[in-house]
Amino acid sequence: MEGKARFIFPVLMAGIMAFLMTGLITWLNLGFPPGFGWLWARAFLIAWPAATVAAFVAIPTARKATASIIKFIERP
Repeated sequence: MEGKARFIFPVLMAGIMAFLMTGLITWLNLGFPPGFGWLWARAFLIAWPAATVAAFVAIPTARKATASIIKFIERP
């Protein structure tokens, strides 16, 4: 990935993952109490920036690890 996509992709991916995971964990911890949406939104707004930083760190590492695994699997 090159150009602007290199920066936009991790932010969007982190947002999607944070949205799904905070919803699931909020539901598992609290069920559906009154104000569930606000509780989820608060968790999401905290998690998204943290997930974005994690994505910028993790993506290069995951790419290298994937390449190593593929190289190992496909060797003769």
